[in-house]
Amino acid sequence: MNSPADKGALRRAKDAARHQLPPHEHRRRDAARTDIVLDHLPRPGVVALYAARPAEPGTGPLVTAMEQLGWRVLLPKLGRSPDWAWATRPLRLGWAGIPEPTGPALGADALALADLLILPALAVAPGGARLGTGGGWYDRALPHARPGVPRWVLVNDDEVLARLPTEPHDLPVDVAVTETGFTQLAHRDVS
Repeated sequence: MNSPADKGALRRAKDAARHQLPPHEHRRRDAARTDIVLDHLPRPGVVALYAARPAEPGTGPLVTAMEQLGWRVLLPKLGRSPDWAWATRPLRLGWAGIPEPTGPALGADALALADLLILPALAVAPGGARLGTGGGWYDRALPHARPGVPRWVLVNDDEVLARLPTEPHDLPVDVAVTETGFTQLAHRDVS
């Protein structure tokens, strides 16, 4: 299990499983993950995170809570090239129906402002491997982050797998936040 075909099959399976969850279960898990993230935050700064699509681990209440704690929030403006904007409301539907801010684009280099990255994932492994949705947007975006900035993913408990297929361009993550916990992953120290 280490090829693009393996990744595609796993993506389809994980996405299908997410879509099988009833709405109340999504809300329960989102609330639990939000509480866990808030319990583990460093001092306020700038966070870059994603605006969730239906069935993804939700980020709406998380954005609001982090802003109330003094965090400035960057959200992706999706297109072929990475771009970011400060969180604004209301969000509009962007490329592929993904919510995005309506404010001005800041460019790919705006990611260097972030003190914490919270990334989407379909699955994660204990060594830090992350399975994204397959578009490569974050593979192109993450090189613009400052070295050493912590990378967290929001996933469901059953999306933490023993191993994942990886490719040379895949960049690891540091922490998995599930509905039941905050798990440091083995690839590097994030202190």
